[in-house]
Amino acid sequence: MDIILLERIGNLGQIGDVVSVKDGYARNFLLPQKKALRANAANKKVFEANRDRLVSENAEKRTDAEKQGEKVADTEIILIRAASNAGQLYGSVNVRDVAIALADKGHDIDKKQVIMGAPIKTIGMYDVTIALHPEVEVTVKANVARSDDEAELQSQGIDILAAAFEEDRGEAEGFTEALDPDRELGELPGAEDEDAEAAADDSEESAEG
Repeated sequence: MDIILLERIGNLGQIGDVVSVKDGYARNFLLPQKKALRANAANKKVFEANRDRLVSENAEKRTDAEKQGEKVADTEIILIRAASNAGQLYGSVNVRDVAIALADKGHDIDKKQVIMGAPIKTIGMYDVTIALHPEVEVTVKANVARSDDEAELQSQGIDILAAAFEEDRGEAEGFTEALDPDRELGELPGAEDEDAEAAADDSEESAEG
């Protein structure tokens, strides 16, 4: 379907551009949300009659978004979630969770403005994109942790999972008993001492007899 863009849309184009998109994308998203018009003769005339107003309104919205972006950019939100020892969340963090966390910090962000490739499913620090306007995007930090203490460590740049792995490995090495390279196969450490003691006992008994 050919459409006239009423605002800048991703890789499609700028305001006023006539582009071709899939029918479903146009009917289910662009047209209902008034982001575009069908590219017919009547709509082209309507657009041209309103072009200056649309361009002016877009510039005003972009300016407002840029001001909001200065306040939101680099905000760190902390999301405490239950997770396994391996850091796997019992659930996930989605766009709604991010929007709520930002609202708690005083930022009016709609979940539709939160861009995530996929829900977050493990603890850690994540960059999340916030689209405040088709031409204005900022990044916030999502600090997903099992406790406030872990969140604080992650804020300092510490990889909780890597640190836990190193700690577990260190403990495992502490329980490993050093082996004598000269011992015979199947011989337990300390067996020679036990054999020597047994031989001594036998000698004492023989002497007494």
